[in-house]
Amino acid sequence: MSGPLVIVLVGALVATSCALVGTFLVLRKMALLGDAISHAVLPGIALAFLLTGSRAALPMVIGAGALGVLTVFLVEALYRSRRMHEDASIGVVFPALFSIGVILISRYAGQVDLDLDCVLYGEIAYTPMDTLLLGGRELGPKALWVTGGTLLLDLALVLGLYKELKLASFDPELAGSLGFSPVLLHYVLMAAVSITVVGAFESVGAILVVAMLIVPPATAYLFARRLSVMLLLAVALGVAGAAAGYGIARWLDCSIAGAMASAVGAQFVLAFLFAPEHGLVAHALRHRRVTLQLQGDMVLACLEREAEGLTPGDLGPRLGWMASRLERVVRALERAGLVESAAGRCRLTEAGRAAGRR
Repeated sequence: MSGPLVIVLVGALVATSCALVGTFLVLRKMALLGDAISHAVLPGIALAFLLTGSRAALPMVIGAGALGVLTVFLVEALYRSRRMHEDASIGVVFPALFSIGVILISRYAGQVDLDLDCVLYGEIAYTPMDTLLLGGRELGPKALWVTGGTLLLDLALVLGLYKELKLASFDPELAGSLGFSPVLLHYVLMAAVSITVVGAFESVGAILVVAMLIVPPATAYLFARRLSVMLLLAVALGVAGAAAGYGIARWLDCSIAGAMASAVGAQFVLAFLFAPEHGLVAHALRHRRVTLQLQGDMVLACLEREAEGLTPGDLGPRLGWMASRLERVVRALERAGLVESAAGRCRLTEAGRAAGRR
């Protein structure tokens, strides 16, 4: 398997697994928690290394996953104390844990290959070179096995608990009344987020993971009305962003992970501007259409009381409008066949008179 294909496949696997769990984070308004977990697991990685003396994947995943769950527990404990909001709880917990991890690594693991670059940033370009050996047999790039296994776990979680996660995300009170445990589902989801983040650390780094965890689901949220559509669209956007990012990195000779994150960021910007329902352009067009309709109704109502019509000089002061606005509205009404101008006066047509009465 060629190096470029391995890089794109790893990026696509990470994007898919992140989109599956990240969609529920976005729906639960907990996007910042993904960033918090990605940094707060650092002491778990450091402790796993100090206790085992190994950089093997299994102890690292266990240590980081345990700290990810601890992060969620501490955030929830502070939030449920009613003494601070959830965003403040996140802001208190993850810098504290992240600082502890930095101290542990700089103090006890400074002379080995376990530094911040290794833990936080990763380098997806090296994934084709790091192969998995089992019984003296080479099984291919290790990143493909790790990210593929993470994807299977996330896919099993979403498919197995789809209805429960959907209900707990949109209406946790109803979920509780029906016998489901929203708290348990919450911790299961957060454990999956922790495993997803940790599983991609060494391959692509936390920065790309956080981008894939939040940005494609947030982009899909601007288009989708159904959860199933949002999940599929988030996955498609993430995979497309990974492929496009690799092409951009080859073209500009720059960081592959950075280019992939920038690609999904560009997708969000385009969706934010041009999404058919929630985009800024669509909102501006709707606002303009409603404004023109309201202004037209005001003109029709004003002219309906005057059988002989009114001149623009009389109509403008009555409405308190400038001449340019009045001219624009009258012209639109004329095109609609509701107003006609004759002898310098604006009069309603039969259709306009009926609309004015309404």
